[in-house]
Amino acid sequence: MELFLEDQKQKLSPLPQERFEIKYQSFATVMQYGHVQLSQDKNYYSVPYQYVKKKAKLLYTKSTVEIYHKYNRIAIHPRNYKPYIYTTIPEHMATTHQFVDQWSAARFIHWASSIDESAAAYIMQIIESRNHPEQAYKSCLEILNFEKKVGKERLINACKRALDFKIYNFKTI
Repeated sequence: MELFLEDQKQKLSPLPQERFEIKYQSFATVMQYGHVQLSQDKNYYSVPYQYVKKKAKLLYTKSTVEIYHKYNRIAIHPRNYKPYIYTTIPEHMATTHQFVDQWSAARFIHWASSIDESAAAYIMQIIESRNHPEQAYKSCLEILNFEKKVGKERLINACKRALDFKIYNFKTI
């Protein structure tokens, strides 16, 4: 004991203030609208738009999600456990990016209007329900592509029903 006190005690550093958290890892490709999906929670986290279509590594703990590209951390977010939520840092989004030019709220509303006024109203509700319109684009695209799969009439009826229930997401349709 005396040897420890004489020789070793002064060499010890203090314990960290934060508790240790186990890190898990996942891999994803940055989607067209600048988010990666943490499939564990079915959530989406933004990354800077320069990384669209690039591979990313996600390191996540109980409380945070860190996103890396080629060993460089490009984003960090608080972890959200509620499924199908977009966590977006506004600076990550590119308003002049080609993707935004090609996919706009007006384009989706116009497309929906060509199907039916209830489809247009539903698409407008989806876009307005998001913090950033770009977050709604994937849902809008998938909903409008349903016309090819199930037909115009079924899509119109689904939009009318969803409007009646005031539930605005792709899953409802």
